[in-house]
Amino acid sequence: MNLIRPAIDRTRTVLATLLLLLLTGFYAYHAIPKESSPDIDIPLIYVSMSLEGVSPEDAERLLLRPMEQELAGIEGLKEMRSTAFQNGGNVLLEFQAGFDKDHALDDVRVAVDLAKPELPDSMDRDPTVNEVNFSLFPIIAITLSGDIPERTLIKLARTLQDKLEAVDSVLEAKISGNREELVEVIIDPTLVESYNLSGADLVSFFQRSNRLIAAGKLDTGSGGFVVKVPGVFETASELLDMPLVVFGDSTVTIRDIAEVRRSYKDPETFARVNGRPAVVLDVVKRSGENIINTIDRVRDIVNVEKESWPSGIEVNFILDESKTIKERLSDLQNNMISAVLLVMIVVVAALGLRAAGLVGVAIPGSFLTGVLVIFLMGLTVNVVVLFALILSVGMLVDGAIVVVEYADRKMAEGMDKKEAYARAAERMAWPIIASTATTLAAFAPLLFWPGIVGEFMRYMPLTLIAVLSASLAMALIFVPTLGALLGKEGEMSDPATMKLLSAAETGDLNAIKGMTGGYIKFLNGALNHPLLVVLLCVGLLFGINIAYGKFGKGVEFFPNIEPDVVSVLVHSRGNYSVWEEKDLVAEVEERLLDIEGLDVVYSTAGGNIGQS
Repeated sequence: MNLIRPAIDRTRTVLATLLLLLLTGFYAYHAIPKESSPDIDIPLIYVSMSLEGVSPEDAERLLLRPMEQELAGIEGLKEMRSTAFQNGGNVLLEFQAGFDKDHALDDVRVAVDLAKPELPDSMDRDPTVNEVNFSLFPIIAITLSGDIPERTLIKLARTLQDKLEAVDSVLEAKISGNREELVEVIIDPTLVESYNLSGADLVSFFQRSNRLIAAGKLDTGSGGFVVKVPGVFETASELLDMPLVVFGDSTVTIRDIAEVRRSYKDPETFARVNGRPAVVLDVVKRSGENIINTIDRVRDIVNVEKESWPSGIEVNFILDESKTIKERLSDLQNNMISAVLLVMIVVVAALGLRAAGLVGVAIPGSFLTGVLVIFLMGLTVNVVVLFALILSVGMLVDGAIVVVEYADRKMAEGMDKKEAYARAAERMAWPIIASTATTLAAFAPLLFWPGIVGEFMRYMPLTLIAVLSASLAMALIFVPTLGALLGKEGEMSDPATMKLLSAAETGDLNAIKGMTGGYIKFLNGALNHPLLVVLLCVGLLFGINIAYGKFGKGVEFFPNIEPDVVSVLVHSRGNYSVWEEKDLVAEVEERLLDIEGLDVVYSTAGGNIGQS
């Protein structure tokens, strides 16, 4: 290899490069976004439609069928499923694996626009197009509950929402249990009739009076200014003082025929925490942001804000993904450290302390260089990446062990340490490259695994390719350079065996004693009976499969682990109001609160289903 000797001759440059890789890799590991599961594109898009008061049967005829006709012709569509329910319906579109998300969203939006003329004019709002994306799921929910007025809870939640959405890594903070504020005008029909007014006159009056009008700009020749016409009611007193009709010298105002009070729209959903009314903020992070850092900042903001809140408000953090991620990352990091220590113990026992130190450089060097590559690719550290790192621990030191062992052997023969490591790297370069290439060839096909599972698992081959490629550079460039600088002639675990191995290239292998000699005798026996060895291997191959098929416990994609969160869905027949749905969920909630070991019971009612 032409690069090996120039690298050893330029020790300072190579060591500076190694130090740079270690420092940048360490920075990348701390800066790279960390999450529980990989952020992948789910080939699902759904279209939701709402129409107040429509039955499921009418929703199918008025909403779903016209929409399905336009959506059916979208390119790349694999399956389309529709659901009709009280007050609306939705259409779920599943696309082929490897779909272009942006192109598919554009096609769906175009189809929805084409279907709009066929939909009822009385729809509450235009159909909405939504993508299914792991990164758009809430990372933490903040609950505000207590025996205080609803208006206070909602006001505090809206203030907190503004604070949270000001964080650059937070995409949005959605409020559940929120109700839109409105002003109710309660009219006395007798007074309206006495002033010879009608309901239509009042509705028309409110529509004309509460309107924002851009009056334009006035240019006087010597200057210009924008004209503003106050047309929107700002306070209740402005509304009450608005004149309706004039009778002689007297003016009839809204105050004379009605009273005004502030209220909220009728609720569509209810939220409760531990049996008490609550307002919940679901926080969604921006794609690619560090989930742990984002949740820490959210918690800090909430802790600062709640100091100025009334004492009766209880704040809870639920569905906190950072706890799960920290636990998984910690467990996997501990497993990785344990694996590294075990590998180092074996290397020390086999090669000695100095040689083990040289081999040990390859482990953090390969890890940090691999993480740096992942960081530069815009990927994240997740469970799959850490699993791949653990999987690679035993493989990434193979090349370094071979080079160090061969160099020790040459130094035992009296060769200079610099020449010994150069000769070792040159002699073992192609075997190490071939060994690494065969390992990469085994994992490379996983990059082309189709479907959602393939998108999820592709982090493993990418990580292994990055780490094992880095280990190749460590074994052939950095370890020989360090060995040429730090190696010591004549230091090895078993000098006698080393000399015998050297002599065995032209001498008698049977002269070697100990464990190495025993291995050589076993190998000679196997080579003298090749047919028997092949038959034993084939029999073992089929025997293991047959034994597992008969005595094994089967196959499952993911292991069944104890969940931290349990969801209970409450189903019931009939057209219930949101208040009745709340009562149904409350009955289930009461029973759940009696169960020991539950930290928080968060329930919602309304929408399409009641759930707790």
